[in-house]
Amino acid sequence: MGSPRQHAPMDTPNFNLSDYYLNRELSTLEFNRRVLEVALDPTTPLLERLKFLCIVSTNLDEFFEVRVSGLKQRQEVGSGATGQDMMTPRQVLDAIGEQAHELVDRQYQFLNEELIPALDAEGIRFIRRSQWNESQREWLHQHFMNEVEPVLSPISLDPARPFPKILNKSLNFIVGLDGIHAFGRPVSRAIVQAPRSLPRLIQLSQSLPDTGPNDFVFLSSIIHAFVDELFTGMDIEGCYQFRVTRNSDLYVDNEEVDDLMRALEGELIASRYGAAVRLEIAHDCPPDLSQYLLDLFRLEEEDLYRVNGPVNVNRLMAIYNLVQRDDIKYRPFTPGVPPALAGGADVFEAIRKNDILLHHPYESFSPVLELIKRAADDSAVQAIKITLYRTGADSAIVDSLVAAAQKGKEVTVSVELRARFDEAANIELANRLQQAGAHVVYGVVGFKTHCKMAMIVRRESGQLKRYVHLSTGNYHSGT
Repeated sequence: MGSPRQHAPMDTPNFNLSDYYLNRELSTLEFNRRVLEVALDPTTPLLERLKFLCIVSTNLDEFFEVRVSGLKQRQEVGSGATGQDMMTPRQVLDAIGEQAHELVDRQYQFLNEELIPALDAEGIRFIRRSQWNESQREWLHQHFMNEVEPVLSPISLDPARPFPKILNKSLNFIVGLDGIHAFGRPVSRAIVQAPRSLPRLIQLSQSLPDTGPNDFVFLSSIIHAFVDELFTGMDIEGCYQFRVTRNSDLYVDNEEVDDLMRALEGELIASRYGAAVRLEIAHDCPPDLSQYLLDLFRLEEEDLYRVNGPVNVNRLMAIYNLVQRDDIKYRPFTPGVPPALAGGADVFEAIRKNDILLHHPYESFSPVLELIKRAADDSAVQAIKITLYRTGADSAIVDSLVAAAQKGKEVTVSVELRARFDEAANIELANRLQQAGAHVVYGVVGFKTHCKMAMIVRRESGQLKRYVHLSTGNYHSGT
């Protein structure tokens, strides 16, 4: 036999090199680019394309509120490169500025050049001001006077009326004026804030001539058209919508607070007016007004996003439910139920026989709801213990836990108050559970409780038996 074949030694890769790693913020933008690709795909049903476009906008809001704001804070304190990618906060912000502007430009290009024309072809129309007929204009004027104008509070800007606080992600208008206000002072600028109680899309009455069942007008178009009604005796030189995104990341020092819920409640109030991180403004806003806003919010040119359309694209999501057109949505899917739980089977008996694996969303979430409801109603159940991260509004799970506590069962709930952007909802459900008599804890100091677990303790044949549910998904029927 010959001698063994010799192999050249392989170089061991150096995994400390930054080339092996992706920056997490830039990776998040790439993820949203892929979501946008689903909207751009012509094989995706039309209203689903709209939905994916809105999802990108919602994701970008959170991205700026949390990720970009965090980078700006690190830059302010002079932090250097800390991640495996070895990028400094300034380098990441520069890359975000380039990629996010490109992504947003592509969003609005798709909205204006592809999506709106495609919706129009299906009889779903967004009627621009230049397209209103006389009857539509008269109807919208009445709507403005009756439903919009009474809740608006225009503020002319002068030394006695400083720039108002602008709520995070709210719809606002900066108005260029020429004239003297009611108290005899010249005024050149004003602000109009649109309360969140006002719907951003107005469905036109079908009784109007040349108006279809799915014809809509943006609230911003109505305010633009009739803004002169708010400034009698003055000349309107321009009206431009804008929106500010603020730092919304909540910070609570677990070692320094005595009551986490109370501390978070204070942070939630403060976060509505956190430091500005992004300014979205109408594409035709004059440079002097956009620079005026940038200076007020202490932002740079890279933080300015000029958009050709509504500054809050995700409000278009309402169209999905307002338009009853199943032919341009995904076909409804009915999730299945495992045979062991079909036909109203006793869930406890089924679990005693075998463990049961549920694969959502292909299999129904209803067995989980039924498990907790049955536990709440069953006189043999002694205790229910569960972790809650996100539950959604009108949660059947929370209703069952409240019912169980009111019936005297031992109910213990670990509520993660810091579930991002669900903090207020979780504080509310924690209060509701406590009022019903449940024991509520807020996780573990220094950690975020992200696990989803439930345990039901039931007395059977003189012994206590435990039934457990473990999940990667929230106790939330929508997700």
